Amino acid sequence: MNKKQLGEIILQKAEKIGFYAAGFASVASCKKESERLLEMIRENRHGEMAYLQKELSMRTYPEKLFPEAKTVFSATLPYMFPLERVKGKARISRYALVSDYHRILRNKLQEILDFICETYPGPVAGKVCVDSMPVFEKTWAEKAGLGTTGKNTMLIVPGGGSYVFLGEILLDIELPPTASLQYDPCEECDACIRSCPTGALVGEGKLDARKCISYLTVELKREFDQKEAAMTGEWLFGCDICQEVCPHNAQQSSAPTCPEFIPKKELLRITPEQILSLTRSQFKTLFAATPIFRAGLKRLKRNARAVMENIRKVKGQK
Repeated sequence: MNKKQLGEIILQKAEKIGFYAAGFASVASCKKESERLLEMIRENRHGEMAYLQKELSMRTYPEKLFPEAKTVFSATLPYMFPLERVKGKARISRYALVSDYHRILRNKLQEILDFICETYPGPVAGKVCVDSMPVFEKTWAEKAGLGTTGKNTMLIVPGGGSYVFLGEILLDIELPPTASLQYDPCEECDACIRSCPTGALVGEGKLDARKCISYLTVELKREFDQKEAAMTGEWLFGCDICQEVCPHNAQQSSAPTCPEFIPKKELLRITPEQILSLTRSQFKTLFAATPIFRAGLKRLKRNARAVMENIRKVKGQK
């Protein structure tokens, strides 16, 4: 079996276990992406995410994360599902309504790595990466031909939209790179930029995290100031607006949702009042298996207070 055949077999395996798009890229430095991130940091658009600067070297040079790295395997795992929006009600981002993707994605990537180790005619070492690792995930997905980053800064996969989780495996073997895409997913469309209620998309593919609802409700650790609290709107955790208005998601039909990503019914109608009444043990029972658990009860209650006030103000204006 030659390396090209091996690559094809690996991609077939990836499809079989639920990855929608997968591919390979040769390890190289990410200097261009690093410069864009440095620009964001210099302009303070990264907010209080200090870890972005601390881990920049490993993001730029994957071999610092895994010295033997020669190939990056990238894959997307879809989580799109119908979701009814009720105006004037608190909302949670789609990705946080399901079981924690870190565990599910990591397990599937480990299954791929095990398969490579069993199939390759020699020793193989690899490192599984999910988004908690310092990796330019969208860059490697683009290099592997999985999609292109859109104006909303999300990777847009042809036929699969942007409701996908990304994962990688750094491998110490060389496999033939898959072809990159010549694909402009946005063209003249700027629906995401126009629809962002806080103006966080300050240009095409340019984000100011300090205005981003997802950053405020997920990443920001301290208490909100008055302006930040108002910006959260109805969002208890995360935000999907720039994805909801994207035509690629509205037209999505060929990317079946991973069966492990079924929204938890108890979270679909949860209210700020219910969250504010939660004890620590109740919080753990309700959110332990979701991405929200990582944020903690204190941060979630902070969000709930802001959302409750925002909804109250909107109702008072009617």
